[in-house]
Amino acid sequence: MDDVARRGRVRSKGWTRLSHGLYVVDLDDLHASLAAWQRVLPPRAAFTHLTAARLHGWWLPPVPAGTPTFAAVPHAGSRPRRAGLRVTRLPQAFRIGRESGLPVTLPPETLLACAHDIGLLDLVVLVDAALHHGHTTVEELAEAATARRRGAPRLREALQWCDSRSESAWESLLRVLHVSADVPVVPQHEVRHHGRFVARGDLWLEGTTTLHEYDGVHHRSPAQQRKDLARDRRLANAGWTRRGYTAVEVLHEATAIIRDCDQALGRAHDPRRVARWHWLLAESTFTTRGRARLLARVAKPPR
Repeated sequence: MDDVARRGRVRSKGWTRLSHGLYVVDLDDLHASLAAWQRVLPPRAAFTHLTAARLHGWWLPPVPAGTPTFAAVPHAGSRPRRAGLRVTRLPQAFRIGRESGLPVTLPPETLLACAHDIGLLDLVVLVDAALHHGHTTVEELAEAATARRRGAPRLREALQWCDSRSESAWESLLRVLHVSADVPVVPQHEVRHHGRFVARGDLWLEGTTTLHEYDGVHHRSPAQQRKDLARDRRLANAGWTRRGYTAVEVLHEATAIIRDCDQALGRAHDPRRVARWHWLLAESTFTTRGRARLLARVAKPPR
């Protein structure tokens, strides 16, 4: 990896300083940066936390700029201290996997490490991603959450909200919004009419003929819009209502979404149902406050 990462004093053009004595060709190249960090880590170290989550290919919450690279070492191992690197000693031996040739903690340990610092909503997104990709199981995570570790209680709580059927971070957020407001939903529900498949929806409001879905930016292309309109007509012909919501609405107009739910369920609207969602959101990195909170916890300068 000398072509993309080097340790020592580098004066050649084209190299950028990553940290003291570490240089890379491109700071935006994750694998090059991690290859550089490997040069100061002990042999039995592995990347963990949000760094490992990225290597595992999971959906990530909005990780703020300035978040360090996370690594773990055995309890008796040396712990290098560099700006931009956060190394944790684990109380017991841990297994190491490999992603793209780099050492990483296995998914249960990765999520347990994340649970120590990130908000519950962020953690649910990561757990959903790990389950959806088949990288772990609820049973394995439940066993990891029995450990006497600081992240264990939050991981146990996240398991009560997770669902492997989620297909994106924003689908997870939309589902948690509904569940937190006591709206019964079924993810990835297949709508059939006279035995024929009509559509598969992100969330079915159980007991109704209503689908609620997340509409991402890919829905704005002309080709996708034509498909969406044809799908909406099929649903309408089958007697179903489909409502799409954007990221802005999920983050800032939750009360209106729950009002739509109450109408579909035939119950009186109570804006107090959204209070739990607002609390979950405020503690997450989907808000400015949540991102600042995470940085305050993890971006401490080395001693």
